[in-house]
Amino acid sequence: MSLAMTIVMLISGWLAVAAAMLWGVLRITRRHHHHPVHSAPAKPDQPAARPATAH
Repeated sequence: MSLAMTIVMLISGWLAVAAAMLWGVLRITRRHHHHPVHSAPAKPDQPAARPATAH
């Protein structure tokens, strides 16, 4: 194998590994990305039920 072919294969291997690592990092960041809430949650029509305190 010639020296030029060895160098080309080394560079292509490094590029393949770098691309795979970048793809993995981007995949993880997309999966764990939390979207901010733009609006407040809707209020219920009726107030929450409270336990009876009078006897």
